[in-house]
Amino acid sequence: MHPVTSSGARLGLRELAIPDVEALLAIYGSPEATEHLSFEPRNRQQVEQVVTWSVSAATATPRTEYALGVVESETAELIGSGRLALDPHQQRGATLGFALRPDVWGRGYGVETVRLLLSVGFNDLRLHRIWGARSPVNEASANTMRAVGMVEEGTIREHVLKAGQWRDSVVHAILEREFFSGS
Repeated sequence: MHPVTSSGARLGLRELAIPDVEALLAIYGSPEATEHLSFEPRNRQQVEQVVTWSVSAATATPRTEYALGVVESETAELIGSGRLALDPHQQRGATLGFALRPDVWGRGYGVETVRLLLSVGFNDLRLHRIWGARSPVNEASANTMRAVGMVEEGTIREHVLKAGQWRDSVVHAILEREFFSGS
């Protein structure tokens, strides 16, 4: 499925494009924004590689990665990224991830972003299960995933190596029927 677009009350999702490098650098290059992510802050060249790969993956057949820009509807400004990655080990399953620029935190944009990603996953891709993993100390992400109906399922021990230390991840998931029932 290409191109992916989805819109909500204040935000939209769209395919990433090469001109998005600077806007993504404000997220992926930020120590604050990447504190709970699975990677260290990235430099411009690394962000260029991510965007170039994302643009290429968008037209792959079959498509297994959906790296999308999160944009404010009024301004079309890119303020974040969202990702759905089909899980090759699970039928009709995918992982979900998202990151927003720190200056837009606290506005409910995380909840709207995840709802849009879930809508793409369940409505457009016809998935059965979508899950995401978070840092155990990232309560904002926990609250976001709970707010959209994702259920905390457990902990993956020493799942992420970051800054030379192994970190656990807490898994949240939602099933197709839960999404459509609003549970």
